[in-house]
Amino acid sequence: MSANSAEPTATVDVVLVKAGRTKIRYPAELLHDDGTRIAVRAPWAGDVTRDFGFVRFEQGDVFTEFYWRDRWYAVKEVRAADGTPKGWYCDITRPATLTGTELVVEDLDLDLWRSADGTDVRRLDEDEFAESGLAERDPAAAAAAAAALDALETLAREGGFEALIA
Repeated sequence: MSANSAEPTATVDVVLVKAGRTKIRYPAELLHDDGTRIAVRAPWAGDVTRDFGFVRFEQGDVFTEFYWRDRWYAVKEVRAADGTPKGWYCDITRPATLTGTELVVEDLDLDLWRSADGTDVRRLDEDEFAESGLAERDPAAAAAAAAALDALETLAREGGFEALIA
């Protein structure tokens, strides 16, 4: 394994960074690391229920999260405590880095939701992305983020989405 990977059966700390600050840190079970894609599983890390109107994240929900070292997004499968699939929450991020047991992901504000039945696909937080100033500070990163959102939306609407996490 490379210095940027970890042996399976470990616990890692997922560190979500936003605007240069740690937004959240939580432990997760490392399920798989093939050197490019990393899969982890963790319970909902929030302290309270988060109701988005189209989905609720709540205590007992389980997230199986997929991160890539070469892609500008993360895909998180969300299931209720009883195993019922709720859908997939996708964060547009810089490529993930895994150093030792710390998986660091930089959130770039754009998100995509796809319901479990595939009938609800929605882009989220485009206003936050525009206000972030990334396009002015780092135009290449902003372009990569926008392209990643477009690619995920196409997969979510037209097929191939499930292959990302197979």
